[in-house]
Amino acid sequence: MRKLTDHIKRAIVSQNFSSRFGLLSRHNPYLSFFLLLLVLFLASCRPSTDDRPPGYLIAGIESYPLQLDPRYATDANSVRIGNLVYNSLLRADEKSELRPELAEHWRVIDDRTYVFDLRQGITFHDGQPLTAADVKFTYESILQPDSRSPKRGLLKPLQSIEQIGSHQLKFRLSLPHAPFVEQFTLGVVPAGSPPSHDARHRIPAGSGPFMLASMESGEKVTLRANPNYWDGKPQLAGLVFRNVPDAMVRVLEFKKGAIDFMQNDLEPDMLPWLDQHTNADIGSYDGTTFQYIGINLTHHVLRNVKVRQALACAVDRERIIRHLLKGIGTKANGLLAPINWAYDDSVQRWPYDPTRAKRLLDEAGFADPDGDGPLPRFRLSFKTTNIDLRRRIAEALKEQLQQVGIELEVRSYEWATFFSDVKKGNFHLYSLAWVGVMDPDVFHQIFHSASVPPNGDNRGRYHNADLDRLLDQGRNTIDRTRRKVVYAQAQKILAEDLPYVPLWWWKNVIVKKPSIEGFVPYPDGDLISLQKVSWRGTPST
Repeated sequence: MRKLTDHIKRAIVSQNFSSRFGLLSRHNPYLSFFLLLLVLFLASCRPSTDDRPPGYLIAGIESYPLQLDPRYATDANSVRIGNLVYNSLLRADEKSELRPELAEHWRVIDDRTYVFDLRQGITFHDGQPLTAADVKFTYESILQPDSRSPKRGLLKPLQSIEQIGSHQLKFRLSLPHAPFVEQFTLGVVPAGSPPSHDARHRIPAGSGPFMLASMESGEKVTLRANPNYWDGKPQLAGLVFRNVPDAMVRVLEFKKGAIDFMQNDLEPDMLPWLDQHTNADIGSYDGTTFQYIGINLTHHVLRNVKVRQALACAVDRERIIRHLLKGIGTKANGLLAPINWAYDDSVQRWPYDPTRAKRLLDEAGFADPDGDGPLPRFRLSFKTTNIDLRRRIAEALKEQLQQVGIELEVRSYEWATFFSDVKKGNFHLYSLAWVGVMDPDVFHQIFHSASVPPNGDNRGRYHNADLDRLLDQGRNTIDRTRRKVVYAQAQKILAEDLPYVPLWWWKNVIVKKPSIEGFVPYPDGDLISLQKVSWRGTPST
């Protein structure tokens, strides 16, 4: 029965939820209706997991959080759920601007020194007061060599933390390092909390709007409202994050009423069906997740900048966004989204222009061997994952590049194999996305010549001495106005040199019951605004 269900799900995804469905319905106008009813029937026959505690909101997520302890959390769902349990000194708002959270005030003394005054009267979920000693412990525990925290490297510039009083601290860096400010968003745990290297260990108490009620490994995480939260008790009684890896099943569970809220991780073709067959409140909002084509610059063809520029001109981003993404993307001209304070709008753009692409390829020395004939100028491989949407995007890119004489061989893999090849530099072209970009110092991680793996994520082996100089200057400059000038120059170099071909910034898609009120979408997909959400009527409406 499970194999039958999986087969029908695949049929609906590939037919009913895509433009190809029209062909199927013309051959058999009753088949699509039958398949849909059958899947809904099979879903309704499954034992209900909607054991909803009164007043709770149930969110469907694609993957189970690996580790909620903020000293160890790195995957997106761990960070997003953890942000509801733990407070940090600073927190990014819905405009990606850092605002005080545990800190009542903070100030920069010089380019290496930061002072924080904590709010008075905040307690952890176990009732213990939160003081400067807890903040100091949190950071120093990460720096311990035996902590095995993946965030230890990010704190490398931290020289010392001085506890001035019960609610005041001074952070001292070993050198000026502007992006370190982002590390003040690290969740704080009680002093003495033992390390929790994996999800089997009990996580420390937090001080956030929700407290951990239970974790059912691989299944769900339940949070209940913190009645003593310093910024006001949440309106919701609690939250349940249900792990439902299959996007189709999440959609069906939403229709059944067993899920109230979903963010992203949905096939674009599912959205029109949700709009027509449920009472879902669906919205898309500008985001910061950046999709790109990565390029191996050691390849004898791709090291030529005119070839990379030709690739950019040959890709019809608007058509892919319109037909495959159903509008849930915005054409990008670089890594930083317009909401970012360092974004520069004046950089070189490469609009779709196949004629210009052909001319650039000719200038690069790769003439078309037979004009409009079948022979290509050269051949490249393009690696992607085996997710259906990723494969369809890859096939669209293949067709578009073929129009300018580039033959693309699409190779799709399961995620682990694909990502392993990318990290090793074993590719010609590939596509991935950068998520949660805040500080422009990310350019150093991705494009600086010192950041070739394993020292960073310069997977295409890009080298540019002028860019290196700017990126070093940017991270050592504290003044934001001066930093913006530096990163504007860096963005101009990257837009001309194209170590990446920019594709689009993904929009954040929110699907929720109409009775859910007060949710504010964040550009990076953060869920912190769930603390202000309330029900209008009952959860079933």
